[in-house]
Amino acid sequence: MKSISNRLASLLLSAGVWASTSAFAVNDLPGGPAVNQLNLHPPVTRIAEEQHWLHWFMLILCTVVFVLVFAVMFYSIWKHRRSVGHKAQQLAEPIWVEIGWTLVPFLIVIGMALPATKVLVAQKDTTNADLTIKVTGYQWKWGYDYIKGEGEGIGFISTLDASHRAMSDAGKPAGDNYLLKVDKALVVPVGKKIRVITTANDVIHAFMVPAFGIKQDAIPGFVR
Repeated sequence: MKSISNRLASLLLSAGVWASTSAFAVNDLPGGPAVNQLNLHPPVTRIAEEQHWLHWFMLILCTVVFVLVFAVMFYSIWKHRRSVGHKAQQLAEPIWVEIGWTLVPFLIVIGMALPATKVLVAQKDTTNADLTIKVTGYQWKWGYDYIKGEGEGIGFISTLDASHRAMSDAGKPAGDNYLLKVDKALVVPVGKKIRVITTANDVIHAFMVPAFGIKQDAIPGFVR
């Protein structure tokens, strides 16, 4: 009887978890994160595409090294275990072994550092920008000023859309894009090089556009 009660309780708990999950289920957001998304955000710029390539290159390389190292280690432990009669021997390590396990990791690190440095330098390259925008962080909003290029002289404050603010005040979120809609969105031309400089008016803010592959901290007193 106790076993049946435990099984029934487990079944009811599972059903409750499933029901609550269904109640709070969300859909894919256009231009935003997707349901059950495992990879990085889909890239729309060259820099973001290079970051994706670098991410997978590093992940695959580290996985291969991990598998090889632990495969050799576990095989050696299993093959030469004491329970089958093996005894430890004191061996003088050949010089080629010392050189090998020093040189191979060094070459791997260099192979990872070169493409990573290339992407990092490209991220920070702001020469010959078609458009320069100053982004100022405020609490709960952003300020945008088009400093140079198309739209020069335009400036505005972007804050939460009035309908979303009303939902927030009422404590009744609705829709998958809750608290993501603003009254005035930042607009940039397609296929152009955009330079973004950041600062903040009060506290540290993080300006991030995952699809563009950019993330910059906006710090009060600094323009960067």
